[in-house]
Amino acid sequence: MLADTTKDAIRAAYARLKDGLPGFRARASQGKMIAEVAKAFGQTGGVAVIEAPTGTGKSMAYLIAGVEVARAQKKKLLIATATVALQEQLVQRDIPLYLQLNGIEAKVALAKGRGRYLCPRNLLMAANSIHDAQMGLAGFESDLMLWAKPPQARDKQSLAKLRVAFDHNEWNGDMDSAPEPVSDLLRPMITTSAGGCTGRKCGQFMNCPFFAARRAVDDAEIIVANQDLVLADLTMPGEGSAEGVQGWGGVILPRPDETLYIFDEGHHVPGKAIDRGAAEVYMSATVRQLSRLGRQVHAAYSLTDKERLGKLGLDQGDEKLQELSNTLEELEKEIRLAWLPDPAENEPMYRGSLGQLPEPWVEHARMLDLLTGEVQRWLAAVRRAVVEMTDGGPTQEALSRELGLALERIAKQAACWRAWSSDDADNAPPMARWVTLGADQQLVCHASAVSAAGLLRNVLWDNASGVVMTSATLSAGGNFRGFADAVGLPNDAVTLSLPSPFDLAAQARLEVPAMRTLPDAREAHAEEISEWLAENLDWDAGNLVLFTSRQKLDRVLQKLPIAQVRKVRAQGSLGKSQLVAEHCADIEAGKGSTLFGLASFGEGLDLPGKFCETVVITQLPFAVPTDPVGATYAEWLESRGRNPFIEVSIPEATRLLTQYCGRLIRNETDHGRIVLLDRRVVTKRYGAGMLRALPPFERVIERTA
Repeated sequence: MLADTTKDAIRAAYARLKDGLPGFRARASQGKMIAEVAKAFGQTGGVAVIEAPTGTGKSMAYLIAGVEVARAQKKKLLIATATVALQEQLVQRDIPLYLQLNGIEAKVALAKGRGRYLCPRNLLMAANSIHDAQMGLAGFESDLMLWAKPPQARDKQSLAKLRVAFDHNEWNGDMDSAPEPVSDLLRPMITTSAGGCTGRKCGQFMNCPFFAARRAVDDAEIIVANQDLVLADLTMPGEGSAEGVQGWGGVILPRPDETLYIFDEGHHVPGKAIDRGAAEVYMSATVRQLSRLGRQVHAAYSLTDKERLGKLGLDQGDEKLQELSNTLEELEKEIRLAWLPDPAENEPMYRGSLGQLPEPWVEHARMLDLLTGEVQRWLAAVRRAVVEMTDGGPTQEALSRELGLALERIAKQAACWRAWSSDDADNAPPMARWVTLGADQQLVCHASAVSAAGLLRNVLWDNASGVVMTSATLSAGGNFRGFADAVGLPNDAVTLSLPSPFDLAAQARLEVPAMRTLPDAREAHAEEISEWLAENLDWDAGNLVLFTSRQKLDRVLQKLPIAQVRKVRAQGSLGKSQLVAEHCADIEAGKGSTLFGLASFGEGLDLPGKFCETVVITQLPFAVPTDPVGATYAEWLESRGRNPFIEVSIPEATRLLTQYCGRLIRNETDHGRIVLLDRRVVTKRYGAGMLRALPPFERVIERTA
């Protein structure tokens, strides 16, 4: 329970917000959200899921409650978002404004993953090895070269400018604010992952941007981070509990039991949590990497001048690597003999029904799990010996990096073989296990959890001091069952769907035109979409047209008259931010512009007023049926007498449809129309329920002849 002093502090903060924000309008939804966030954080392990539509003022709502409760309880407030844009908005605008209005001094930190910062060691290595790259070294030296190919003039120029800026303290090493464009070739060379980092043993440790940022996070009272980083931390083994049971988290970020978590853009959490547990092995590439690793290990034994490392002599280590390589090749041979991919398929896939693979494959996976574990332990000892040398020079630094990256790759491979060879838990969804064949004819072995529920129960709900998840769309018309199942929500969690603060019935109209075709007639539907757009869209205004596939987007674009194609900006032709900027510039100039986009344009895109007066949704956003993770989960539901289409597909499509509709009305003065070019909402039994679940727009459903 919250103390009366904390409740008073929250009321006072809200009052100062009302008095201090120009044009502030009291909204019942915002007040209700403040109360529910405070209530959840007021009890240990409290959980609330709050659907707060655009215009609610949810960031200020959770800051008012979250900051005051965290200060009273002497805990950290951690806000996790899915997009860089929202992180920057919180750190640069919302949080400073809140603190200023309330006269609070608090340290705020933006936490990013290691790969978002410059690695000074790698910067020096990249600069110093330019000459070696141009010389084209052979043998062992080539295995330690950072440059995969001779550097281009622009890369050498960028490298020099970055080095000067960092050395002269003109740049803090944050790659998102790099003073010079960094190419896709250069970026991985001058950053690092956890595996490639040697921490305090590194000669550049004291001026490392990542560790400077880590120190800032340790000192901060309010932390903003992306959801991937938060989930990465939560899935790392922590210090354990007092009873000696392994705990989770608190490695990169504050300890979960000392932290109040707010997951904004919370609808992304289930997918991101599933991705955390996904693993894949590129078979032939892995064999090649093992060969290269063997040469690096030879160099490590030579450099350290040790006969045995990790209790193995060099010959014994070579045998381990060769045995692992041979077993990989045996599994690949076994798969190719048992599976004949359909040559007509663009991306051939073998998926184990209910996650079950042929027994010979599983036997090989058991052996690979065993061998990979042995190589991991030995290689960790080899790297440790290299890292702990007192004066190994540039070779020591390069070897430490490469052996660390190899360990990281092997850990990911081990996760795949463990998933392939382990039994699934009773009364829980199985792992998805599958194989794909790439365009280069390389076999790739995959494994993934099909639900985030089990993971989040282990690392979040049972560990955190308090959790609030919020987004504009979490339910299907107020029904949270789908989301609750997806994240394993505790039974005592509060779920709340707040009403929109806008007058949606007066501001927006939902139209369902009398289309002749349904989306399953792909060519005919694309033809009719292009006809409808050509005849009915106001091409002199701002429009957004959303597609569920790149193929259909391209097909419609091909069929449009050339005069209208010139007014289209299609996703992929330029970066998203540049496309949106050019779109808005043309609208301001009175020229008219229409954005064509896929799913990512249906979420998080903010085009208020005249920048978007019509949203066209070409098709209901049902998930792709060939997705192996979704297909395995659907099979499991069916095996238990449940209907995956009703339980999963319809609620998720409804949530996405609501999200897409949300691109239209961004403030009280916006007006416009949403056009749905998919008659299934009229002809299919599930359609009426989807329409009912949408916000209360005026509806215009045309009758067919």
